[in-house]
Amino acid sequence: MDLTAAITNFQQAKVMSQVQTRVARKVLDMQEFQGAAAVKLIEAAAKTASGAGDALVAASTGLGGEIDTYA
Repeated sequence: MDLTAAITNFQQAKVMSQVQTRVARKVLDMQEFQGAAAVKLIEAAAKTASGAGDALVAASTGLGGEIDTYA
């Protein structure tokens, strides 16, 4: 192998390494974004479940059904 081929191969390997690093960074960024979205969905589901639970308790016990709003 002559010097020109060695330099060319080295440059190609360097460029491929940079491409792979950038692709890996994009994948990690997407995973971080998806993880944050999953956390938000879980938090929203928890809020909805607790709100629905409050409404069910009020409906089953009659709490809040006799509030005088005219006084």
